[in-house]
Amino acid sequence: MSMPQMLCAARARASRCATASLPLLLLVWFGTPAWGQQFVEESSARFPQPNPSEYTNQLTIGDLDGDGDLDIVWANGGNFGSAGVDQKARVYINDGQGFFTDETDARTGGYAGLHRGVELGDADNDGDLDIVLVQDFQRPPGLLINDGDGFFANEADDRLPAINLSSSRGQFGDIDNDGDLDLFFTNGGTSRFGCGQYRVYENDGAGFYTDVTSTNFPLGNVCNNMDCVFGDIDNDFDIDIRTASTGTNNSRLYRNDGTGVFTQLSTIPSDSTCYSYDFGDIDGDGDLDLLGVNAGSGSTELMLENDGTGTYTNVSSQISPNPSQDDNDSKFLDYDNDGDLDMLIARLGSGGEKLYRNDGSGNFTQVFGVVQVISDSSLDIMVADLTGDGSYDVVSAQGESGNFQNRIYINNGPADTIPPHFVQIEQQPDTPDTTGPYVIRALILDHMTSDRNFFDKGIILNYVLAGGLPLQVAMRHSGGQVYRGEIPGLAAGSEVSYWIRATDHNSNTATSSTLSFSVTGGILGDADDDGDVDLDDMAGFLDCFTGPGRGVGAGCATFDFDGDGDVDFVDFALYQLAFTG
Repeated sequence: MSMPQMLCAARARASRCATASLPLLLLVWFGTPAWGQQFVEESSARFPQPNPSEYTNQLTIGDLDGDGDLDIVWANGGNFGSAGVDQKARVYINDGQGFFTDETDARTGGYAGLHRGVELGDADNDGDLDIVLVQDFQRPPGLLINDGDGFFANEADDRLPAINLSSSRGQFGDIDNDGDLDLFFTNGGTSRFGCGQYRVYENDGAGFYTDVTSTNFPLGNVCNNMDCVFGDIDNDFDIDIRTASTGTNNSRLYRNDGTGVFTQLSTIPSDSTCYSYDFGDIDGDGDLDLLGVNAGSGSTELMLENDGTGTYTNVSSQISPNPSQDDNDSKFLDYDNDGDLDMLIARLGSGGEKLYRNDGSGNFTQVFGVVQVISDSSLDIMVADLTGDGSYDVVSAQGESGNFQNRIYINNGPADTIPPHFVQIEQQPDTPDTTGPYVIRALILDHMTSDRNFFDKGIILNYVLAGGLPLQVAMRHSGGQVYRGEIPGLAAGSEVSYWIRATDHNSNTATSSTLSFSVTGGILGDADDDGDVDLDDMAGFLDCFTGPGRGVGAGCATFDFDGDGDVDFVDFALYQLAFTG
C-alpha cells in the first residue's frame, strides 16, 4: 500500500483522501498536531459555523428523518444556577458522512426554552422518533411530535398533563409492558436544585399521557435531581429506574413490579454527589452494572457491580486512577474492538475528556494520547458512528464556561465488527388463548451505550408454524436493554417456533437460539372440534378462502395458519398438510 493509501485508510474518510496529492499529505503528516490520536476534534469542519455559542446542557442522537444516518438534538437554554434566557433546541441534520446542517427553524419552528435534558422515543406509535425536552424553573416539558420526515410540532399542551416542573431529565420507557412508551421526569422545587416529586406519565397508546405518579411511584420529595436512566437490573424483562442527585445520598434505585409500579431499593451503596448514571455490563456476565459520575471536589467516580439480581457492590477501586475531579457524564464504548466495554468520561475544565480501557473483567485503567486533549466545560457526552465508517465517534455538549463550542471527535481507529449479544429471551408458555397477541421480550446488549441502549438497524422477531414459512414482526425498544415484540393470535393446535435477529447500526447481525410454544385446546384446522380435519372442515376452509370476507371474521381464525390476519395461499398449503396428515 502506498503512503497516500495508508493515510487515507488511517483517516477512514475516502471522500476527503481520494484526490490527495503528496504535498497535501505531507501537510497532513507534519501539520496536524493530533496526528496519531484515535479521536480527533473536527467541530469547525463538521458543525455549522459560526458557532451559535449557546449554553448546551445535554444532547441526544438518533435518525430523525429516517434516512439511515444519525442526527443530533441539543438541549439549550439557561445558566447553571439561575434561569438565564430561553434558547433554541438545536437540530443538526447529518449528510451521512458526519457533516451537519443546522435545520432548527425549519424542523421545529425555532422552539426555545430553558432546556436541561432531551431524549428521543416514538411517543405516538407511528414508527418515527419524537422528542421530549425538559425545562427547569417551573416550566412545562416540550413534546415535539415527528411528522415522519423529521419535522416537529410541539404538542405538549394537548398530550401532557398541565404540570410545571423544575426538571433536569426526562426518559421514555414502556414501564407497564403494553407496547407504548411512557415518560419519567425528575423534578425539583423552584429549580432542579430544590426538592420535588418525581413524575410518571402513562401513555394511552396514541401518545396522550396521564399522570399516574400517585399510584405507581413512591411519594416524597427528592432533592438536587440531575439524571435518570432506565435499565432492567434483575433480568426480569421490565425496566427499573436509577436516578442521580448532587445532594448527599439522594440518588435512588427503584424496582418495577412488572406492571409499572415502582418500589425504592435500599440495598445499594450510597453515593455523595452525582451528576449522571450509566448502565453497562462491565464484566461480561450479562447484567447491568452502574457507573456514577461525580460532581466536584471530594467526589470520585462510583462503580457498582451487579450480582444479577439487582444487588450492587461498590467496586470503584477497579478504576485507576480515580481522582477527585469535576466530571459530568459518561458513556461506555468498545473503542479498541476487543469485545468489552471501555469507559469515556466527560470532564469540566482542563485536561480534556478521560478514556479508560477495560481489561475484560471490569478493571479500568486510564489511557492517554487516544483522545485529543481540549480543555472545555463538557456537560454531556455521547458515542455513535456519525460518519458511516463503522467506528464510534464522540460528541460533547458544552456549557458553564468558555465559548460553548459543542464538539465532535472523529474516530480513526478500528471499526466495530462485533454483533450484539442476546442475554435472555422470554419463553412464551403453552397457552389455550387463540386471541393473542403473544408478547415476546428480549434482553440485548451491544458494544456501546446510550440512554436508549445501542443504536440499531432493526430488532426482528421471526416465527414459524409447523410446516409453514417464516413470518416477521419488528420489536420495539422498551427502555434499557429490553425489546418487545408481539406474535398475533393463532388457531388452536398451532405449534410455534420463534427466534430474534438483531442488527446494530454498523450492520453487525446476531441471531438468537430458537424457542417454541403451543397454542393448545384443539387440532389446527379442526373448525368443528370433532377431533379430526375432514371434509366438513374443508367446506369451512373454502368459504374463508374464497368468500367475500377472505378470512377476516372470527370464524376463520382457525384457518389462518400463518397468523397474518387473512386466509390466503400460504394457509391453503398448510391446510393441505393438516387435511392429509
